[in-house]
Amino acid sequence: MPLKYKYTTKQEIPAEHQSFYVERDGAWLLDADGVVSQTRLEEFRQSNIGANQTIDALKKRFEGIDPDEFRRLVEENRSLRTATLSEDAKREMDAQLKASKTGFEKQLAAVAGERDALSGKLSGLLIDQAVVTEATKRGLRPTAIEDITSRARTTFKLVEGVPQAFEGQTARMGKDGPMTLAEWVDALVSNAPHLFEANAGSGAAGSGSGGAGNRSVKNPFRKESFNLTEQMKIQKSDPQLAARLKAAA
Repeated sequence: MPLKYKYTTKQEIPAEHQSFYVERDGAWLLDADGVVSQTRLEEFRQSNIGANQTIDALKKRFEGIDPDEFRRLVEENRSLRTATLSEDAKREMDAQLKASKTGFEKQLAAVAGERDALSGKLSGLLIDQAVVTEATKRGLRPTAIEDITSRARTTFKLVEGVPQAFEGQTARMGKDGPMTLAEWVDALVSNAPHLFEANAGSGAAGSGSGGAGNRSVKNPFRKESFNLTEQMKIQKSDPQLAARLKAAA
């Protein structure tokens, strides 16, 4: 007679078998290694059946697929995605750099344009000042200032801060080298006399005496020959001469 696994009460156990049972969880169970209840065994069996069914389904699903080849394809796909993302990032970075470069070049061009404009204005002002100062010594008419400065700006360029005469791109030569402002103004006295007072000459208001033309008068505005009375007389009789003498002083 085989041993029963479980009894509800001890009295149900045959007397000769009672030593093989122990009380556990309100029942008397056979005390033997590896022995489980029929219920537990059924649970194991059902679980095993379910596991086998899952394995069979997976085998069928991946039938014909080489696991090593699959892993290789997955890695290759991952590499391709990484490369694509890198290319996208590179394109975006290139676009940003291009936009930044374009903006910078526009700003640089604007600054360069403003600089060139200011440089041109400064050159013009310096040339104007230099030619008016030189021409005033020779009796330049006040009404001729605009005319003579316009002529000078088409002739002179600043070279290292000094006005230099040009004929197109070629430097104009004077008596002892590049033509000076004084030489250019002297030529205008002869070629455009209407810009100067009628009695203006090469020594007008620029000679040591400070005279104008053929008039031999000391310049009362100079420090060495300062004379307030003479200043008043000249200003009253010849305001233009007085202005030239002031400029020459």
